[in-house]
Amino acid sequence: MVGVLSNKISREELKPGDHIYSWRHSYLYAHHGIYAGEGKVIHFTRGAGQEIGTGTFLDRIIFSSSPSHPKDSPCPQCGDQSALDGVISSCLECFLYDGDLYIFQYSVSPALFLAKARGGTCTLAASDPTEDVLHRADYLLKNGFGAYQIFKNNCEDFAIYCKTGLLVFTSVSLGRSGQAASFLAATSAVVSSPLRFLTNSFPGLAVVGCGIYCISRFVSDIGVRRDVTKVPVERLVARSGVDVPDAAPEVGKKD
Repeated sequence: MVGVLSNKISREELKPGDHIYSWRHSYLYAHHGIYAGEGKVIHFTRGAGQEIGTGTFLDRIIFSSSPSHPKDSPCPQCGDQSALDGVISSCLECFLYDGDLYIFQYSVSPALFLAKARGGTCTLAASDPTEDVLHRADYLLKNGFGAYQIFKNNCEDFAIYCKTGLLVFTSVSLGRSGQAASFLAATSAVVSSPLRFLTNSFPGLAVVGCGIYCISRFVSDIGVRRDVTKVPVERLVARSGVDVPDAAPEVGKKD
């Protein structure tokens, strides 16, 4: 059962339109997608060896969002997808990459959100009806979701958009990804200079750091942010990208 400690589910519990994810590299990073039914997952990837764009071996070691089968042993259902970019459809086995299956939670309470210390597992935002979710995912499979950017437009951003239709309209802000927000919140908690003025003890420093981390995660969640707007998928594709700064007049129109 999905709870505070784990969002792990069985395959029998899967329903079309579910936002699912699987952890990579010892829980360093999770890859996200939308379950389309009949054993298929629509997800957003940059392709093997290209995830963070350094041009070095770190691209493959640090993050991996591409399907798992190598060129010399392609998946019987999907073929070789290891070098594909953009929005693709894969079988559930390829998507999971030998990992476990987890479901992303929507409309969680603030208490549950903060109890889940790891970002990228839930949001306070509400999901749209299943037919809307599947329409967005299928439309983006055919038309694309812009350029992959690890901190602004990644696989979690794609899945959250499919579920909610919400986009960040400010060009200087992060995307919708809880993983990215969690990483930057942790960085802020560690390096923030005001910490040394608030306490001089290690336990006090830990408490203050934890507080900053939690607040940063909370205010970055798509469910409470004010720099988001609802954008129809057809309009998104027509604009050929996921940044819509001229949508600012629609602030607060999430319905």
